Amino acid sequence: MRHSLHWRYFRGMVWLLAALVVPHRMQAAEPTVSFVQRPGTLVIRMGDVDVADYTYQDSQVSRPYFAHVKTRSGIQVTRNHPPQKGPDAVDHEGLHTGIWLSFGDLSGCDYWRLKARTEHDRFLEAPTGGTGSGKFAVLNRYRTTDGKGTVCEETCRYNIRAVSGGYQIEMASEFRPGDADLVFGDQEEMGLGVRMVTALAVDRQQGGRILDSAGRKNGKEVWGQTAEWCDYSGPLKNQWVGLTVLSAPENFRPSWSHARDYGFLTVNPFGRKAFTKLEPSRLVIKQGEKFHLRFGVVVHESPSETDYSPLERYREFAADKKN
Repeated sequence: MRHSLHWRYFRGMVWLLAALVVPHRMQAAEPTVSFVQRPGTLVIRMGDVDVADYTYQDSQVSRPYFAHVKTRSGIQVTRNHPPQKGPDAVDHEGLHTGIWLSFGDLSGCDYWRLKARTEHDRFLEAPTGGTGSGKFAVLNRYRTTDGKGTVCEETCRYNIRAVSGGYQIEMASEFRPGDADLVFGDQEEMGLGVRMVTALAVDRQQGGRILDSAGRKNGKEVWGQTAEWCDYSGPLKNQWVGLTVLSAPENFRPSWSHARDYGFLTVNPFGRKAFTKLEPSRLVIKQGEKFHLRFGVVVHESPSETDYSPLERYREFAADKKN
């Protein structure tokens, strides 16, 4: 009897200690987000891993972008910038830089192809890190093609936070017209773009897969369709890794997917004629008005495809409305 009582007491203490220790372990597993400032670039770190470079001043690329984007363990999921001949496809060099927000037609100016300049003016909120999340905000000026005027100003607030299976980069932008009314035109090359690491391109041997919220797969099915989210991912270094691009439900219109099997994806709410052959999209923002867009990108890594749910990430993102 005495041995039985001792055993019950010992087992009870084990359960008590487990209940006390597990929450601390879970809390310790939440990575610290921090930032390292370098000339023209803000390095984003999760724990002791540099997971992305936010480059806001580049003599060759006249718009801000995220490059060298990696998972929390350090597996790179965007193409090298600049691309390396041999390991990489080298098309669209200087344009497909990793992750970027840009527009082929803003009041007739082409920022996507770098024919007009998107200037980083300043940080409105200094980069601030912490346990599980970090944030910063910038002011961008979209200059006219000749550089003498301002088409619009953009306040973009970035929030980087850990999520199940990886981390999320959220970008919430507010646009204000500059010298005249602001007009968003109609092209395929408008919105949030990503360029995947070459090994994950669908058209590569043992490459990746494109999947959207309606269950459509790869460029042939996904291109030109609207979707709440679109995931580009595949097997790499014995893990399932990739990017899920999220379009906020409060955006003025659903986004069409400009999806290509060579490793490129853009979500674009402006290209009605470009994707459907219907009436051209022409969105006018008058002086004194404001226009909002919100997108997210989940950088994910899991042991297998079935261990990660783009739908769950979208539901969390959609519930966090900003506007």
